[in-house]
Amino acid sequence: MKIKVGDTVIVTSGSRADRNKQGKVLKTFPESNTVVVEGVNLKKKVTREPNGTKAQVDVEFPIHVSNVMIYDEKAGKGSRVSVAKDGKNKTRTLKASGTELK
Repeated sequence: MKIKVGDTVIVTSGSRADRNKQGKVLKTFPESNTVVVEGVNLKKKVTREPNGTKAQVDVEFPIHVSNVMIYDEKAGKGSRVSVAKDGKNKTRTLKASGTELK
């Protein structure tokens, strides 16, 4: 998977409320090709507090990797990623501007 934890991504498709939102990747799930993005795909979850009362909490749920692109600060839009191998090291490069990612 070309998207890593900590990358800033933009949502390209999905619900109208989440489309074109930007956020950091909090967690990745390579086995199901999904990522959890900060502030995107929020759902309400009811939890119980220690004193017995119910509380609603917004929880981020995973979205598929194909629905997000890494945000390129230089180009100001989403960009595809190319991976180049130099011996044992891999470098990720944004195709829109040629910027190298960490």
